[in-house]
Amino acid sequence: MEENKEEKNCPCCSGKHKERQEKEKKDLMNRLKRIEGQVRGIENMLEKDAYCTDVLIQVSAVTSALNSFNKVLLANHVKTCVADNIRQGNDEVIDELVTLLQKLMK
Repeated sequence: MEENKEEKNCPCCSGKHKERQEKEKKDLMNRLKRIEGQVRGIENMLEKDAYCTDVLIQVSAVTSALNSFNKVLLANHVKTCVADNIRQGNDEVIDELVTLLQKLMK
């Protein structure tokens, strides 16, 4: 019970949930696992005193992978959550989407 309370108080969590189709969830998880591996690779590079530019290139690759992850997740969100809410007459989701896009574009 306490975990739920903390989750709702978390500034990065809305407290809402979404049941994803198994394929979507699996694809997103696979992307994150690859990114996690890339981050571990960067950590390993630092431990082995890799040259700065080599590390920076790998960090850029992780940034690109995270941006790609965000694009896929955002597209899924618009096609499902946003579209479903609009169909149900909940136009507040549009304001939520605008706020989200403003945060993503910082």
